Amino acid sequence: MAVQTPVITYAPDGHRNAVLVQWTLANGDTGAPFKGFGIIDGSVQVQGTFGVGGSVQMEMSNDGTNYQLMADPQGTDIVKTAADLETILDIVGRQVRPNCTAGDGTTALVVSLYAVRR
Repeated sequence: MAVQTPVITYAPDGHRNAVLVQWTLANGDTGAPFKGFGIIDGSVQVQGTFGVGGSVQMEMSNDGTNYQLMADPQGTDIVKTAADLETILDIVGRQVRPNCTAGDGTTALVVSLYAVRR
């Protein structure tokens, strides 16, 4: 459906190499990609109303067209159907975005990526 522009805050909490990227998504929305070059550690948090069957996944791409699922440190794809906080170790793709792949008219999610840059 719609591509949602994130709110980006550099160096939140006084950490000079950190960034907080937040997208607000409804069913069918994707987040505008964040170019995460140099990110080494962080977390992804999903909060809000998932609605019936709501699901959001984190994706990466090198070319900005073909996106693949991100994985957590254990190699499990980052796909959330309930509020959660997930660790990430490396963003190996040039761009990262959330993709709300399912839900209903009540689906209203906030996806927050907090990451430390090299």
